[in-house]
Amino acid sequence: MLEKTGTLYLVGTPIGNLEDMTYRAVRILEEVDIIAAEDTRNTRKLLSHFSIHTPLTSYHEHNKDEKGIYLLEQLRLGKDIAVVSDAGLPGIADPGSKLAADAIAENLSVVPIPGANAALTALIASGLDTRTFVFCGFLPKTSKKRQERLLDLQNYQETLLFYEAPHRLLKVLTEMREILGGDRRVVLARELTKKFEEYQRGSLLEITNQLEESHLRGEYVIVLEGRREKVSDQIPELSPLEYYQKLLVQGKQKKEAMRDTAKQYHISRREVYQLCLQQKEEN
Repeated sequence: MLEKTGTLYLVGTPIGNLEDMTYRAVRILEEVDIIAAEDTRNTRKLLSHFSIHTPLTSYHEHNKDEKGIYLLEQLRLGKDIAVVSDAGLPGIADPGSKLAADAIAENLSVVPIPGANAALTALIASGLDTRTFVFCGFLPKTSKKRQERLLDLQNYQETLLFYEAPHRLLKVLTEMREILGGDRRVVLARELTKKFEEYQRGSLLEITNQLEESHLRGEYVIVLEGRREKVSDQIPELSPLEYYQKLLVQGKQKKEAMRDTAKQYHISRREVYQLCLQQKEEN
């Protein structure tokens, strides 16, 4: 007779307001054998508020491989485990997704317990298109990789959702303005579900001109309008060569300008290089 294995519960927790905790989430956290938390200090406060005394263990980005092995073993032994993030749904921009994938790969039971989510909360109150959207999470930390990612996203017509830390927010929005265009509508949401919940709405140009870096506090959700017109309907104002030269004037290195031009016009870098050679020969 096969021994019963445990269930992995992915439990949503409040993103700010504790009243958003569901009855089902409280019950599951009381009933499981172990709660795996991204930050045990934060989760201990939540458990204390609801008088939950289930044993806690840490499971985060820096120990997910080692601790994941332990948690999977506990599931095989029949223990039920709840995974929670610091706030919101586990598995969204956190290591809970890896544990869920590993458990599914072993045919272990994985059950979601729905709850609050910062990205969707911001989206539905943004006033931007909610019919189709893309969750992009956190952009890369280095400017070069960030700009590469934004270039990849520039032709998306879907509303784009990002998470961003306050100390990088103005720099990220400035890069968005330069790469995606200053007329794109954007909504910044912070302190969601809390007493001082705030939304800033405007174009990228307007918002970057308004922001004062020293006053930025708390984690932000950026809700960004997608590209308004189809790429196939566009008539570029500049030729690929003119666009490449414009990037050089803006201070980009030749290699970087060539790469960006190739992406913008959907041609190869070699084609851009050939255009440059042709111009030299003509001159």
